[in-house]
Amino acid sequence: MSEHIYKKIELVGSSPNGFEEAVKNALARAKKTVRNMRWFEVTETRGYLEEGKLAHWQVTLKVGFTLDE
Repeated sequence: MSEHIYKKIELVGSSPNGFEEAVKNALARAKKTVRNMRWFEVTETRGYLEEGKLAHWQVTLKVGFTLDE
């Protein structure tokens, strides 16, 4: 069995269309420059208000990826 070593980064994604899309937006953007992403965990969830109404969701993610050999 090989050893699994990961590095973690923290991202914040947002979307006016909901929590799940905010996660997808963060991961899609990270995919452009981060290789070997393997897992994520949501550590914070926020809603942003404008004039007392929900304007968009924000989620903070920790993303784990394997290091290149």
